[in-house]
Amino acid sequence: MKNRPFRERTVFALHGVRAAWQRERSFRTQTALAAAAVIVLIVLRPAPIWWAVIVLTNSIVLATELMNSALEALVDQLHPEQHPEIRIIKDMAAGGVLLVSTAALIVGALMLFVTLSP
Repeated sequence: MKNRPFRERTVFALHGVRAAWQRERSFRTQTALAAAAVIVLIVLRPAPIWWAVIVLTNSIVLATELMNSALEALVDQLHPEQHPEIRIIKDMAAGGVLLVSTAALIVGALMLFVTLSP
């Protein structure tokens, strides 16, 4: 699959996003929250820097969720039976999603504070 044209690699990536959308409730939830954040941006019309920060933060959350989902699917294929070490690996990946999601909430709260304060 290496050295394929950019267009073909983009199609592969979009297939991955679609698969995550179809298979992963967490990805759909994070996408809905990202859409809600964009709606808040449209309503509040904060400074352009906040648009950039919120969009970047949401993108990081969604990318992390995709990576977590991919890692979990790979681990489940390679080691389908339960194993304490596999559980820890999956928990650590989920912890990464939790950390960036928490950071996104903090960024959103800061934007609301700055935008809505007199």
